[in-house]
Amino acid sequence: MFPTERRKRITIKDVAQTAGVSTQTVSRVMNKFSYVSDETRQRVEKVVEQLGYHPSTLARSLIQQRSYTLGVVTFGLKYIGPSRTLNGIADKADELGYMLLIKELDNFDTNRIGDVIDSLLARQVDGIIWVAPEIGNNHTWVDERMDRISVPVLFLAMRPRHNIPSIATDNYQGAVMAIQHLLDCGRKKIGHISGPLGWWEANERKRGWCETLNAADFDTSEQHCAEGNWSSSSGEQAFIQLLDSFPDMDAIFVGNDQMALSVLREAHRRGIRVPEELTVVGFDNIPESAFFYPSLTTVSQDLQLLGEQAVQNVVEMIQAGQGNKSIIAQSRFIQPTLIVRESSKIV
Repeated sequence: MFPTERRKRITIKDVAQTAGVSTQTVSRVMNKFSYVSDETRQRVEKVVEQLGYHPSTLARSLIQQRSYTLGVVTFGLKYIGPSRTLNGIADKADELGYMLLIKELDNFDTNRIGDVIDSLLARQVDGIIWVAPEIGNNHTWVDERMDRISVPVLFLAMRPRHNIPSIATDNYQGAVMAIQHLLDCGRKKIGHISGPLGWWEANERKRGWCETLNAADFDTSEQHCAEGNWSSSSGEQAFIQLLDSFPDMDAIFVGNDQMALSVLREAHRRGIRVPEELTVVGFDNIPESAFFYPSLTTVSQDLQLLGEQAVQNVVEMIQAGQGNKSIIAQSRFIQPTLIVRESSKIV
């Protein structure tokens, strides 16, 4: 059986009339504007709940000429970093009343990037968050196309560029903290396993390792570092390579925690005591790192916060554009922290 009459849709006018306020006041309450008294806000919210009122997103979009949709371009969701960042983006977008339209790149062909941008613009997104990392020269299109994109675009994990808004973890400073900690532990022969050096983030971490050791008058020859691809299996191969080329190594800074896990495993298999004979520091602070054996000292980057800040920043850019206000494009860094655990504690 189906009802013969459709239930009347509750409108903003019904809420306003029942609560004894104007429709503008109801709108301010629903949009969480601060300049509404607590008493009025509570009265309106009570009526909204009683009547079962649900604001019309379509109506709001038509009135304000905004879709309340953000385009998100990502790559490598199989990696921990991009997936955790996307988590933060989704949470903040939901809080601010935005839907997400997600495009995952399978490669960085210039034509493909153009297709993705055109597809998002055709769907009337209000702004774009470019989560896909800078790898090699895959961001050269920025200089060619940015002036022709009609909505704000914010970049994550990209080297700072003049007049291009971006936000990223300070990978360089995280590496500096890691190496300084190893030096403070009395270590003098510090190796490094990097991520894939086509990635800007991996290069920044290696640069921090190199420059901090050089400043302390320690050598950083190519025999003291090896390259992985972020995976645990690549970390194992890189560590074996380092043991051959740098046999008196007494500490190692690993470009991410997944690769550091295989270092701990291979060290245990070979009877190398951690941290007594080899001190290990990772990067990322994935939740499992506290449960490695021994527990892993690591650089913690808040990727949830990175995603949240990205949404907050791009929404501010959208609002500024709606109000014909200008915002100075900035490159911002989120500072990481060092989490000291058993892999660098010598009791």
